[in-house]
Amino acid sequence: MLDNKQKKHFQDLLLNMRAEVAGAIAEDASQTVELDQSRQGRLSRMDALQVQQLALETQRRQQRRLHAIDGALNRLVNEAFGYCFQCEEPIALPRLQFDPTVSRCLVCAE
Repeated sequence: MLDNKQKKHFQDLLLNMRAEVAGAIAEDASQTVELDQSRQGRLSRMDALQVQQLALETQRRQQRRLHAIDGALNRLVNEAFGYCFQCEEPIALPRLQFDPTVSRCLVCAE
C-alpha cells in the first residue's frame, strides 16, 4: 500500500512524536509534589494531592501514547503499517496522516 517515500515519512513522523513524548515524560518525572503535612493546611494538602493525581494521569496517558507510537513503528518494520489489524483492509491515508498510530480502519474503529 505505502511506497518507500511514504514509509520514510511516517517513520520520521513517528520518531519525532516519540522523542516529544519521551521528553515530556522525562520532564514530568522530575517534577514531584511535596506533601509536608506540618507546614500546609488541610486545603493546601488537598490541592497538592489533586495536582499529584493529575500529574500521574498525565504520565499514564503519555506512557500509553508512547506504547502506541512504538506499536506503529513495529508495524512499519513488519510491513503491517497502514492495514487494519481487525479486518486487514488498508487504512485511509488521511486517517494515517491525522494519527499515524491508529491500527484500525474507520469502519472497525466505530
